[in-house]
Amino acid sequence: MKQIKFNMLGLFAIASLFLAGCASTAFFEKDENTDFSSYQTFSWIQKDSQRVDASAIAAERVRDAVNNELDMNGWRMVKDNPDVLLSYDVLVERNVRQETEPVYTRPHTRVYYNPYTRRYGTIYYPPQFLGYDNYETPIKEGTLTVTMIDAKTDKTVWQGWTTTEVASGRMTSKEVDAGVRSIFKKFDIAKK
Repeated sequence: MKQIKFNMLGLFAIASLFLAGCASTAFFEKDENTDFSSYQTFSWIQKDSQRVDASAIAAERVRDAVNNELDMNGWRMVKDNPDVLLSYDVLVERNVRQETEPVYTRPHTRVYYNPYTRRYGTIYYPPQFLGYDNYETPIKEGTLTVTMIDAKTDKTVWQGWTTTEVASGRMTSKEVDAGVRSIFKKFDIAKK
């Protein structure tokens, strides 16, 4: 029974490391003179073009994910007189990923005749390392940026962003959630 628990614990640790390696890295910049403890409310900046299509659904997904993160930090959304105005931007663009693969010769054999034994023999030649083949793979990268603006001074006080590889021309709900979580892990550091 102890062996099973140990194996499950080891499997869980390996899975956690794998998932941590897949997480996108987030970055942030903040105004050093800002006291984040004075902020408790927020509101979203309305964009001029409100379309009802997939981008509207994505916008709602980003807002919901950010709202959830700020709720966990003790902030609440208000319609009038917020402390902070929020804005976001999602950009998906084409890029290339540099990849490298080792290159080897093909293994082969050679048949020879031994006149002393009057038999045929075989010599095996294993593959030989030749070097590396470098190439580029086209990918799509999605960058999610969340900006906080002081409502009284119109000054940007915090901005967090993350870039990750995306499967399509738009960021999926899972990618948005992962990106927002990654960004707001840095928000706790920024408040200090």
